[in-house]
Amino acid sequence: MDTKSKSKYLFVVWVLLIAFGLSGVFSILTNGNRYMHGDYFESDEYNSQMDQFIQMLNVYELYDMPKEEMKKQITVSDEEIEEHRTRYGNLGDQISNIGMQYNDQIQAAIDSGNKAAEDVLTKERDEKIADITENFNSDEYVRAKIVKEKEQKIDEFYRDLEAYRHEFNNLEQAYKYYLKDNSTGEVYTNLNLSKGEKASDYLNKKDMYYVMEFADLQKNYAFTGFNENFLPYNEGAEPVLEKQKDLNLTGQIGLSKSASERNIAIMNYKDYQKGQKLFFGYILTSFAALIASYFLAKRKPATVFGSFDHLKPFYGRIPLDVRAVLLLLTVFFLLLSMTLISEQFVYYHSNLFATLTELIISLVAAASLLAFGWVQLRFLSEYRKDWPMLKEDLIDSLIVKSYYAILDAFIVKSIGFQLLVILGIAFAMGMLFVGVLAAGGGDIIVIAFAIGVISLPIFLIIMRKAGYLNKVLKHTEELAAGNLGADIPVKGKSAIAKHAANINDLRNTVNVSHKEQAKSERLKTELITNVSHDLRTPLTSIITYTELLKTPDLAPEDRDSYLEILDRKSKRLKVLIDDLFEATKMASGNIELHKEKVDLNQLLQQALAEHNEALSQSTLQLRISQPEHPVYAFVDGQKLWRVFDNLIGNILKYALENTRIYVSVKEEQDRIVLTFKNITKYELGEDLNELFERFKRGDQSRHTEGSGLGLAIAKSIVDLHEGSLDIEVDGDLFKVTVVLEKLN
Repeated sequence: MDTKSKSKYLFVVWVLLIAFGLSGVFSILTNGNRYMHGDYFESDEYNSQMDQFIQMLNVYELYDMPKEEMKKQITVSDEEIEEHRTRYGNLGDQISNIGMQYNDQIQAAIDSGNKAAEDVLTKERDEKIADITENFNSDEYVRAKIVKEKEQKIDEFYRDLEAYRHEFNNLEQAYKYYLKDNSTGEVYTNLNLSKGEKASDYLNKKDMYYVMEFADLQKNYAFTGFNENFLPYNEGAEPVLEKQKDLNLTGQIGLSKSASERNIAIMNYKDYQKGQKLFFGYILTSFAALIASYFLAKRKPATVFGSFDHLKPFYGRIPLDVRAVLLLLTVFFLLLSMTLISEQFVYYHSNLFATLTELIISLVAAASLLAFGWVQLRFLSEYRKDWPMLKEDLIDSLIVKSYYAILDAFIVKSIGFQLLVILGIAFAMGMLFVGVLAAGGGDIIVIAFAIGVISLPIFLIIMRKAGYLNKVLKHTEELAAGNLGADIPVKGKSAIAKHAANINDLRNTVNVSHKEQAKSERLKTELITNVSHDLRTPLTSIITYTELLKTPDLAPEDRDSYLEILDRKSKRLKVLIDDLFEATKMASGNIELHKEKVDLNQLLQQALAEHNEALSQSTLQLRISQPEHPVYAFVDGQKLWRVFDNLIGNILKYALENTRIYVSVKEEQDRIVLTFKNITKYELGEDLNELFERFKRGDQSRHTEGSGLGLAIAKSIVDLHEGSLDIEVDGDLFKVTVVLEKLN
C-alpha cells in the first residue's frame, strides 16, 4: 500500500473515531437525564407511567359514577341559557336568516308548480321560526335543550371511557394497589386477600419490583391530570366530576414481578434496563474512541492535519456565502445524525441486531459529515492569515452581487419600478389563480378571464417596448460598426427614448469628430507645407549667400552686402523658430502669466507707438476711439502687448492701401471690449477659424513678411486670460474683437 492511500485510510479511521466519540458526548447531553440516575423507578419515564395508572384508577375505580347518576346532576345556569338563546344573534336576525335560507327554495317550488315541496319547505321554515321564537319566550324551553345537549356529551364521555378501558386493564394487571379512605375506612384494592392476610404480604420487595407509598391521595390531583393527558376534554362530564367530594386515601401501589413479560409496564422496565446497559457501554467506548483519536492525531499529524490542496481549486470557485451556508447545513445534518444515534437508546428495539445496524448507519453518516465539515473549516481558517482575500471573496459573494444587481436595476428608477410593478402583478395573478385552483372554487373561468383582461394590455405594452428596444440596440450595433446612418426616432419620454436620444447625440458627436479629424488632417498637411515653405525660404538664402561668400577675390562691398542679407535672413529664421516655440507653449498652456493692474488705454497707445513710423509711411489712416479715463484690467501687460502688436502688425500687412483703420476701446458693465477693423487687401476664405491655425496667413501666396503664427499666439494669450478673441468678416471688412474682464 502506497503512502498516499495509507494516509487516506488513516484519515478515515480518525474521522470515524471522532464521530463515534462525539456521538457519545451528544448522547450524554440528550439521554443523560434518562439513564444517569441509575434506577428506573426514579426516572421520568416510570413516574409518568405511574401517574397514568393512578389517574386511570381514579376515573375507573375510585370515582366511578353510573351514567344516569351523572345525568341527574346536570345543572344549567342563566348565563348558559342566555348564551344558547343569542348564539346566532337576536330574534329578528335569526328569523331573517331562516327566511333567507328557505325563500329561494320555496319560490323555486312555486315556479315549478310543485305544491308538495312548497308545503314541506313552508312547514320546515315555520317550525324553525316557531322554535326560535319559543327560545326567546321561555327559559324552561331553552333549559331543556341545554340539558339534552349535556346528556349527549355525557353519553360521549362514557363511550370514550370504554374505548380507553382496555389500556387501564392492561396496566392494572401489572400494578397492584391497596388504598384506604381515611374518612370512611373503605378499602380499594385489586389484591385477592384471604381472611387474615394483609396487603404487606403481597406489596413487598420480594413480590414487587417497586412499591410506592401514598398519603392523602386526592381526586383533584389524579383526575385533572388524567383528563388533560389521556382523555379528550368533555364539557358535559367535567363539571359533574369536579363537584364530587375528594377522597382522602392512604396506601401503596407496586409493580408486580408476577405480571406477564408482555405487559406494557414490564416491557418498559426491561427495555430500560437493556437500554441503560447499552448506554453506559456506548459512553465508555466513545470516550475510548476520543482518546484514541487524540493519540492518532498526535502521532500522525500529517495525516490528520494534512493538505487538501487538490480540493481547494474546486472549493475556491464556490461563493463565500454559499460556503457558509454549506457549512451550516453540514453542521445541521451532523447534529441530526447525532440525534439519530442518541435515539437508538430512547427508542430502543428489543432486537439488538436492528439497533446496532441503525447505530452503524447513523455513525457512518455522522463521520462523513464530520469529514466534510472538517475540510471546510480547514479552508475557511486560512482567511485568518489573508484578510484581503476574505474582503475580496465577500465582495464576490452571491448576496453582495445580488444586492448590487438589484441596485443596478434601479439605476434608471423608472425601469426598476416598472419591472417591480410588472413582476408584482404577474406574481399576484399567479398566486390568485393557484389559490382558486387549490380552494376548488367554481369561479376559475371568471378569474382566468379577469387575469386575461389585465395581462393582455401589459403583454402588448411589454412587446411594444421590447420592439423599440430592439431598434435602439440595432442602431447601436450599426454605430459601433462605423455606420452612422440616420437618427433613431425618439418616442415618448421613457428611459429607452432617453437612451435613443443619447445615442443620437453620440452619433452626431462621432459625425462631428470625423469632420474635425478630416479637417485636422488637412490642416496638418497645410501646416507641414507652410512650415517647410517659411523655413526653407530664409534657409535657402542663407545657404546661397554662404556659398557666395566662399567665392575667391570677392569684392568688399559685395561681401558686406551678402553678410547683411545673411544677418537679415538668419534673424528672420530665428523669429520663425521663436514664434513656433511660443505658439506651441501657448497651445499647451505651459506658460506662466505675471498679472498686474494695467491701463489698457496706455498699453494700446504703447503698441501703436511701436508702429508709428510704419503707419506714417503707409497710406492708411488710423482712427482711435477710447475713454479719456484709464481702463484697468488684471493682466500680464507684456503678453497682452504682444497681442496688440500682432493685431496692429497684421493690419499694416493686410489692410488695403488708402483705407482707414478703426481701433476702439469700450467698457460694457464688467468687461472691456477692444475692436480692430480694417479693409483687407486679400480675399479671405469662408472658414475664418482657420486663421487661428499656426502658419496660416491671409496672403495665400505668402509674399508678405511674417510667420503666420501671430493670430494663433494672440488667441492663446487671450484664452489664458480667460477672455475671448473673435474674427468677423463682412465682405472686405475685417474685424477682430478682444474681450477681457474689467478690474473694478
